[in-house]
Amino acid sequence: MGTQHQKDDDVDLDTDDENVQESEKWKKHYSSNQKILLVGEGDFSFSLSLATAFGTAHNLVATSLDSQENIGKKYSNGISNVRELEERGCLVLYGVDAKEMSNHFFLKTQRFDRIVYNFPHVGFLYPENSHCQIQLNKRLVKGFLSNAKVVLRKEGGEIHITHKEGDPYNKWDLVKKAEKRGLVLVQVVPFFKDDYPGYDNKRAHGKLSDATFIIGESSTYKFKLQND
Repeated sequence: MGTQHQKDDDVDLDTDDENVQESEKWKKHYSSNQKILLVGEGDFSFSLSLATAFGTAHNLVATSLDSQENIGKKYSNGISNVRELEERGCLVLYGVDAKEMSNHFFLKTQRFDRIVYNFPHVGFLYPENSHCQIQLNKRLVKGFLSNAKVVLRKEGGEIHITHKEGDPYNKWDLVKKAEKRGLVLVQVVPFFKDDYPGYDNKRAHGKLSDATFIIGESSTYKFKLQND
C-alpha cells in the first residue's frame, strides 16, 4: 500500500465564522473534530498527547483493561495523566476488555470516527516467538476487530492498529484477520513515536510494566468497513 501524504501536525483549518471558538486541529491522522476511542491505553500518555495537540479532550474516550487502582500501581504518571485528560474533558473508562467492549454499557451506545489500539499485546506469558504467545495475541486482535467494527461509524469510520513489523509479528495475520471480519485495509503508514510528544509506550505487564519497549520498525494499519 502506498503511503499518502498526511496533514501537517497541529494545523488550524481556516474558518470564516468569527463566532467559532476553536478551529479544527490535527495531530497526524487524528482531528479534534473526530470522535475518537482509544483502546488498551497504558499510562494514557498517547491520549494525553492528542489532547494536548487539540487543546481539548472533549472528543476523546480513553479506555484501559486496568482498574484505576492498578493504573496507579503500574505507572508513575498514570494517575496524573488521567487527571489532566479529565480536566480537558476526556471520558476515561476502566476495566474495558478490547475483546468484549461492544457490550460495554456506554460504548455500545456510541459510534466513533476513529478507534485506535496501539501495540495490542496480551502480556509476556510465553516467549514472544512461541506458537502459544502468537496464538494468544492473534485471539486478542481478532476479538478487538470484531468488537471495534460494531461501534465504528459506518460512514468514514476507521480502525487503526499500530503494530510492530517483522518476525514474529507478521505471523499475527493482521490484515487477514480484518478481512475475515468484513474490514478492508485502507492504508499502512510508518509509525514514529516522536510524532506524538509525551507518548511513552509501556510494557504494561509484569514487574517492568512502567518501562518502555523498543518500537523498532512499526506501522499503523488503517481499516474501514467493507461496504463503506
